[in-house]
Amino acid sequence: MSFHKVLLLTSEFPPQPGGIGNHAFHLAKGLQGHEHSVTVICDDRSKTGKEEEVFDAAADFNVIRTSRKTLALIKYFKRIQIAVSNAHKNDTIIASGKFSLWLAAFLSLFFQKKYIAVIHGSEVQLSNSLLKWITNGSLKRFHKVIAVSHYTKSLVSELNLKNIQVIPNGFSLEHTFPVEEEKSPVPVLITVGNVTQRKGQHNVIKALPILLENYPDLKYHIVGIPTEKEKLQQLLLRLGVEKSVVFHGKVTETKKIKMLQDADVFIMLSEITKTGDAEGFGIAILEANSLGIPAIGAKGCGIEDAIKNGYSGKLIENDNPQQCKEALQEILSNYEVYSEGAKNWSQNFTWDKIIQSYLTILERNDEKITEPFD
Repeated sequence: MSFHKVLLLTSEFPPQPGGIGNHAFHLAKGLQGHEHSVTVICDDRSKTGKEEEVFDAAADFNVIRTSRKTLALIKYFKRIQIAVSNAHKNDTIIASGKFSLWLAAFLSLFFQKKYIAVIHGSEVQLSNSLLKWITNGSLKRFHKVIAVSHYTKSLVSELNLKNIQVIPNGFSLEHTFPVEEEKSPVPVLITVGNVTQRKGQHNVIKALPILLENYPDLKYHIVGIPTEKEKLQQLLLRLGVEKSVVFHGKVTETKKIKMLQDADVFIMLSEITKTGDAEGFGIAILEANSLGIPAIGAKGCGIEDAIKNGYSGKLIENDNPQQCKEALQEILSNYEVYSEGAKNWSQNFTWDKIIQSYLTILERNDEKITEPFD
């Protein structure tokens, strides 16, 4: 295997949460772990940047960030400047996230490198026609376009890209706790993710009245940044189910894993927003699966690639409480079978396996894409 110097441009990066950032981190870690050289260009996302400083100091690869305190326009110019100054030092440029796609396409006009795009979903579903035109034109500048799910791939089908490939998201859990042999007789549901319309916590809440008919002591735990918590609290009061839901906010990785192990079923009834924000995959589902927790997830988005219907969990319509009730009954009635299926299914998505597909792409001598923005 030949040595590669990789420049990774990403719109998100840990220690702050986010699916794109999680993917970018494990991609960087995986490539560096296979003796390639990786430099990451991203932004600070905390108020002070101190959390990022500590995180970056412990990384095995180089991380260059622009400060959150910088004015937005100046920050974009700064990121462009950093990318240009580093482009000539690397032979491969990987872009993940909307602005990163644009930036890499811009670099391709001046630097003869290998360009790889990673698309997650929302960045290719833009309501603004100009931004969509820029994104579509940018994608044509890449040697390879990687979609994290078949759903995400379908979002750019009109471009007729010949160089697109699906590589699913991967997961990695570094901490586990002893699992109790017997679960509580009270069904415990959990969603992990930013509390937003896209993640669909409101759809789960709307299903609670019918679920509580069968399981009056059921508990639903919502874990994640409480972005739209107040809206959900109002919905809970209207439906009279506030006693069945617990908000936990952002938690540590250790606490998250413990909460997953204490749950019976992971549930994510995501939906596509009016602005095109969509669930590209659903990595938290696989994390839960690896701990033996089956999942209920929404059809019509990237979650369809994260759940093997009838094996690791159930796929349902996101706004159908009756289907949710039936799915929960099915899983709880055959829990040991679904739990074992969830564990087995999750092993297809560990990062040590997913990274092999990226390593293969690095080794390919793909023909240069030279299409203009049209």
